[in-house]
Order: sequence, then structure tokens, then C-alpha cells
Amino acid sequence: MLLAYVDESYCKDCYYLAGLLVPDSEAVSLTQALDEVVTQLADNFDELSSDAELHGHDIFQAKNDWERLGPKLRARIGAYDKAMRAIGQHDVKIILRGVKSKLLVQRYGDRAYHPHSVVLTHLLERVDKYAEAQGEYALVIADEPGQEDQQPEYRADLKLYRKVGTWGYQSRKIERVVDTLHFAPSSASRLVQAADLIAFMHHRRVTTGPDADARAVRANDKIWAHVADRVRHNFCWHP
Repeated sequence: MLLAYVDESYCKDCYYLAGLLVPDSEAVSLTQALDEVVTQLADNFDELSSDAELHGHDIFQAKNDWERLGPKLRARIGAYDKAMRAIGQHDVKIILRGVKSKLLVQRYGDRAYHPHSVVLTHLLERVDKYAEAQGEYALVIADEPGQEDQQPEYRADLKLYRKVGTWGYQSRKIERVVDTLHFAPSSASRLVQAADLIAFMHHRRVTTGPDADARAVRANDKIWAHVADRVRHNFCWHP
């Protein structure tokens, strides 16, 4: 069984989801490894709780659990690096999907679906396709969407995709995703947090402009290198 953990990262121009496919045999080990990253840092800095959430934006911007470590940029980035290294050292696979949000609205206007819905559909197609190729089934656990009423909508979508297939030019019947879509707060799951770290860093790297600080670019590339060979699919739709 594959456990597919999903989280998002977005801005006004684009919306990305990362799917982290974790074999059930790897889930406990990876959770423990990520726990250890935070615990070790908390042992060295009283400002951080051992329960701190590994959230990409918060780590970089020193927000929420990471606010009191604001002056200690090196420690925060070091934690991000260690967490991504732990992910890359496990037998996991990564699927990255995105959409250019502005182009979506320009093309479809008021008929445009929410970017999260669009990208989740594309991600489910790829999770299903990968699971089929591996002779596996997948259980999807996603971070809670911003609006609670989206959860039943997305579950209904999955039910429809099983019956008639997804929409679009690569329509696919979803047959390898089992049960329903499960939603959990990222604060309660290290593996949802792992998907967040991947989504945030992917988003950060692909939206880095030509005038970006060279040191920041090198740091991002170094962090990403830990998981680069785990990526099995990466595509952003330009409607």
C-alpha cells in the first residue's frame, strides 16, 4: 500500500501540489526521522518546541512555531535541509503538479474551478497511474483545504472519477486510489508536513526570478538536491 501525502504551496500567479508517495513500510521510519530533526534542534534552542511543525513558509519566514528562532536563520535553514535529507533517504516517490492561476481565470473566467480542485484532479490521475504501474493501491491523505466545505466536494469528485473518469484531455478512471480522500491538519502529521516542505521548496525554486540572491538560489538548490532523484512526475499546466 502506498500512502500518498498531499500539500500545497501557492501565490497569486500559480498553485502547486506535491504528492509524497510513501510505502506503508517506510511511514513509521520517516515520521521518526522528521521528529528527530525537530527534537535535536529543540534540544539546542529553548526557543523551539519539540512539537514544532515543519512548515516551509514558517521556517523561512520565522513565523508561528519558528518565530522565536527569527534571528537564527542558519539554524532554521539547517533544520529544513536535514528534514529534506531525511525524506530523500527513504524509499519515497514525489509527484509535482501545478497550474498557472491567472491563466486559468483568463481562459475560463467565472467558469474556472478553484486552482486547488484543478491541480488535485491532475495529481490524483498521476497517483493512480503510478500505483497501477507498481501493482499497488494508494490511500490519499491531504492537508485540510482552506475552506472546510471543499472536503465533501473533493470526496464527491473522487467518487465521480471512479465511475466516469476525470475531465480533460488525459481523462482517466481512478481505480487504484482506495477508500475516500482523507484530510488531516498538517500540525498532526509529520508526513503531511513532509509534503509541505517539498511543495514549498519546489514553488520557491520555480518562481525564483533572475534577480534573486545567488546565495539563496544555491541554498535552495542544495536543499532540493536531497529529494531531486525521488521526483517521478513534474508538470505545471498553462491553460
